[in-house]
Amino acid sequence: MAQLKAFTALRPTEKWVREVASLPYDVMTNEEALEMVKDHPYSFLNIDKPDIHTTEKGQAIYKEAGKRLQQMIDQGIFIEESEGLYIYELQTNQVHQYGLVGLVSVADYESGVIKKHENTRSDKQQERVWHIEHCKAHTGPIFLVDHVLKDLGHQLESYANTHKPLFDETFEDEITHRIYKVTEEAFINQWIEDFETIPHLYIADGHHRAAAACEVAEQLGESMPEAQNFLAVIFPKEQLQILAYHRVLKDESGYTKEVLWEKLGTYFNITPIEDLVYVPTQRHTFGMRYKKQWYQLTCKESYLKTLQGSDALDVSILQNEVLAPIFNIENPKEDPRIDFIPGVEVAITLNERTEKDMDIAFSLYPTSLDELIAVADENGLMPPKSTWFEPKLRSGFLIHPFTK
Repeated sequence: MAQLKAFTALRPTEKWVREVASLPYDVMTNEEALEMVKDHPYSFLNIDKPDIHTTEKGQAIYKEAGKRLQQMIDQGIFIEESEGLYIYELQTNQVHQYGLVGLVSVADYESGVIKKHENTRSDKQQERVWHIEHCKAHTGPIFLVDHVLKDLGHQLESYANTHKPLFDETFEDEITHRIYKVTEEAFINQWIEDFETIPHLYIADGHHRAAAACEVAEQLGESMPEAQNFLAVIFPKEQLQILAYHRVLKDESGYTKEVLWEKLGTYFNITPIEDLVYVPTQRHTFGMRYKKQWYQLTCKESYLKTLQGSDALDVSILQNEVLAPIFNIENPKEDPRIDFIPGVEVAITLNERTEKDMDIAFSLYPTSLDELIAVADENGLMPPKSTWFEPKLRSGFLIHPFTK
């Protein structure tokens, strides 16, 4: 069963919180990050993405992160809070979510109580190991999903409605982030006990950071008991939605349209679409923009009957039957011929990219949370970039230091 712990956090002062809190490091390029920090020397991106400030390679990059974090502590920009749990509220015009922030156990990750649905890349995991080691802290929460505690969202909302937030900030993207500190023992003890009834939690985002936290914990062992837990925010399943994650790619296959249609026709029925863009409204259909024309690809029933488990996911069908065998994109995480476009308002982006620097666009129907949970329960794996959760958590609100 899942373990939850209160923790002693580092957090920015009210004066500096708006300057510090930043978008996650892994949703932007170095060029975009440099532009964001140009006039913001205390943005958490300076710590989360330290490679934008140095020409060093390997571990030396992450010494820069640790140095910058310590400087901000010494300057009083970050201060230490007393022990507690936290509530993270996210609000947009369409979405209102409440997550519980605390520590979860490395042992639970290793035993499978905390379930994953993606493999990690060794190089990216190593980078996060170095980051944790040099910051001596877990600087960003792992995004977890609970689907057992049916009343958790209501409880968190009720608490938030009767307490003053520690932080209440609306940023330029019009997303409001509120952080509440929970210090009352009755609430803390009740939520800790409730989590002991949860057989599994599911990683929605943060696979590399979770794996890296576990690697650091193993290296430090019993000499650093605080490192045996890592920072997480747990959202109730019913409050979350996964957005589609579309693909654009360079076509270096050399196939004529006739040959490409023949290959696609093995698995799909192909229908021209006259709209500006086509985004699927149901599973097992895809949009494809090819030579300035959109088409609907619908999986053939005879083909679908052959699929089981994670192979039946739309992202798997596209990877297994189209991207790998037809366009030779075997490793989409590293292949420069493919890029990924998240979200729902993508018509202009997909069309522009296929006019500018790419040749073909594929639009997908979103993976569901039920599909994510089913794959994780079967110890299966999704292709890279299968899920996009929005709104994104901001980094820098809460840090879990495990050494003084």
